[in-house]
Amino acid sequence: MSLTTVSSRTPPRAGDAGEPRIAIIDIGSNSVRLVVYQGPARLPAILFNEKVMAGLGRSLSQTGAIEAAGLALACSALQRFAKLAREMQVTELRTVATAAVRDASNGHELIDAARRYGLEVELLPGEEEAMASGFGVLSGIPDADGIVGDLGGGSLELVRVVAGTVTDRISYPLGVLRLGAIRAQGKGVLDRTVARLIAEAGWTGRGKGLPFYLVGGSWRSLAKLDMHLAAYPLPVVHQYPLSLERIGELTRMLADLSKAELKAVPDLSSARLPTLGDAAALLGSVVKHLGSSGTTVSAYGLREGLLFQRLSVAERQQDPLIVAARDEGRRLGRFPEHGDLLGRWIAPLFADEPAELARLRHAACLLADVGWRANPEFRDERGMEIGLHGNWVGVDATGRALIAQALYASLGGKMDSPEPLGRLAGLEALRRAKLWGLAMRLGQRLSGGVAAPLQRSRLALSDGALALRLPPDDEALYGDTVERRHKALAAAFGCQPVLEL
Repeated sequence: MSLTTVSSRTPPRAGDAGEPRIAIIDIGSNSVRLVVYQGPARLPAILFNEKVMAGLGRSLSQTGAIEAAGLALACSALQRFAKLAREMQVTELRTVATAAVRDASNGHELIDAARRYGLEVELLPGEEEAMASGFGVLSGIPDADGIVGDLGGGSLELVRVVAGTVTDRISYPLGVLRLGAIRAQGKGVLDRTVARLIAEAGWTGRGKGLPFYLVGGSWRSLAKLDMHLAAYPLPVVHQYPLSLERIGELTRMLADLSKAELKAVPDLSSARLPTLGDAAALLGSVVKHLGSSGTTVSAYGLREGLLFQRLSVAERQQDPLIVAARDEGRRLGRFPEHGDLLGRWIAPLFADEPAELARLRHAACLLADVGWRANPEFRDERGMEIGLHGNWVGVDATGRALIAQALYASLGGKMDSPEPLGRLAGLEALRRAKLWGLAMRLGQRLSGGVAAPLQRSRLALSDGALALRLPPDDEALYGDTVERRHKALAAAFGCQPVLEL
């Protein structure tokens, strides 16, 4: 039995227990998983996440049925998950099954067992599975424009995503647990099979010049292997890029890597090792026949897509980075309204920034107070860690580094860029993020973290001066510490500090 439990961003506090808890049980061809969510509808935090590698699709290509051991393991997992959902007082529970249960001659046995445990299983058709995977990618990468490939144990779904929606989609019987039998027929058989299936569906060249978004545990494992081999400094797989050339190199390398070498890769499930080479070979063939320009990993897929489909149009259009940062700031900060207000307060200093930088700055401001509970000697490190390693989506590695740099400076760090920030973002971008941090630091100290002083004061940058404008009644707020932070910010901008009453 292979079981993994993982956590997400800071879970809701006991005081937030009134928020609804939504759970999804996902019965896939490789794993059976329970995920319990709570928090903002656009991007709820994960309270609980557990999977059991049951391998339901392992014997499908040979026998057409789920083998007895896998069936028993999956039933045990479902019984436990149903009990846990009741104990956690889940308000809405959805149980879905995909290719293995859909295609297996004895899939009904699992559905019947689930019903005995109080679970009603939705058997998702291939196209519905594909649509959910596509919306999952859009949930985590809102500007995605390309083709999503969701590789499960029993099937491969291809989905065209563009302009925030899903258009064409198709499902192929090319799950990772079926590939070994195809490849065993001889060299080149898998590539010819992929070419034929894609051509018959009219998808040949459909991805020309577009990115290919990788969904599914097998392809995420391939990315984790590459991150390990390349000594990549950020252990976050979401939006990790894999070039076409690198996919070919990994496919060749997997033929020579020993099991011991693969087991040394952090967070690489041992249950996926036997099929990793098959997953790499399939990926290389698919992107070749689609004409894709490169690949990007998505940590979001079917389950997140099911949640995303429940949302209104207005909720779907919310920025997931801002929603998550605001939620995290609310849970870890002192004053819930402070982050948005701080963002507006420092904005006049950065009026020339493009929209993408402005949203990163906004996210940093929402997180400005997350280190206040930490030991004062380590607040800067705490802020940097949250910026880098938080469970954010809608942001790449460079964006994470800029948020981390701003928080590091805001929470008292030196004016350097600790590792690995310099390996993830350019010097000029990091310098800009330090300015964000110093401005946030000034606002935090001036206001004491509350709203009113920021609402009554203004920052302005002009004619070689950085002016802090206060009403006369607030002159007492301009104490020694505030003055020093004002001077530090002005010096970083290369101008003089001016107090205007």
